[in-house]
Amino acid sequence: MKKSDFYYDLPEELIAQTPVEPRNASRLMCVDRKSGEIEHAHFYNLCEKLKKGDLLVLNDSRVLPARLYGEKEGTGSFIEFLLLEQKGDKLWEILVRPGKKAKPGTRFSFGGGKLRAEIIDTVEGGNRLAKFECEGNFFAVLEEIGQMPLPPYITQKLENRERYQTVYSKELGSAAAPTAGLHFTPEMLDEIRAMGVNIAYVTLHVGLGTFRPVKEDNVLDHKMHSEHYWLPAETAELINKTKAEGGRVIAVGTTSCRTLESVGTFFGEISEKSGYTDIFIYPGYEFKVIDGLITNFHLPESTLIMLVSAFMGYENTMNAYKVAVEERYRFFSFGDAMFIS
Repeated sequence: MKKSDFYYDLPEELIAQTPVEPRNASRLMCVDRKSGEIEHAHFYNLCEKLKKGDLLVLNDSRVLPARLYGEKEGTGSFIEFLLLEQKGDKLWEILVRPGKKAKPGTRFSFGGGKLRAEIIDTVEGGNRLAKFECEGNFFAVLEEIGQMPLPPYITQKLENRERYQTVYSKELGSAAAPTAGLHFTPEMLDEIRAMGVNIAYVTLHVGLGTFRPVKEDNVLDHKMHSEHYWLPAETAELINKTKAEGGRVIAVGTTSCRTLESVGTFFGEISEKSGYTDIFIYPGYEFKVIDGLITNFHLPESTLIMLVSAFMGYENTMNAYKVAVEERYRFFSFGDAMFIS
């Protein structure tokens, strides 16, 4: 299986730079994964595709405003930090630009001194460990002075930071949004519940590795990044109940899918679990938990399009992406969605 098998040609103008309003006005491609049949709709039509007894599983992770712009103490020279993963109390693994300014022992200031940091160590891959200091709550200060870490393909400024959060986001810790969920409105979630469709939550903190390109020609040589997840007991109970009663478990996003399939694959049953997962789902994988998937359109040659191919079938996936380009769907984080059932 080669990386190039998952390439498709995407015109740059189809990469969505801004979200649509309202959230659920985005387009929705509905694909039957057995027949490959495609139907064009809008996200607000999703309710028509769901059935009483279905279960939607959403990722409630919230994006950290993890990009910090500041200066080196003593020289005032510019520095950019990107928080990657918390390693202890106010201790974070970070990406730094320019890296040559961030030797261990160097100190930096952000937000006019509201937040300060010292580089403690250099770690694998050239990232740094930084210890932060501030008055009061670290996350409150971060919310005040941090910037949203938008993906590299989004070049326009985001006017409203909440548009890069799902309306149900709760657990702070992601470096990127679980973007399939960006299409839901509170009213739409109420409408779905009123239909007799259950909604449950998992937490998977999305790492920047989600944007890491596959470099190896042989897909199987790619090493997946690891991300922290939590599948709560009440969600496990709802999944087992849905399965027992013949309903469908529908993952909202590849992050929810990876969480559910990690537990199903590594533990053989669905129960409350937390930990780290580096599960790599590609064609040939046998799904243990999900019966449906709601997802955005992903980058060519990415692990995410490979996951979609595993669920929908390779031919169906590449055809759906071809049609999406022809029909001028909007791609990636702020783009349109696909419902695979």
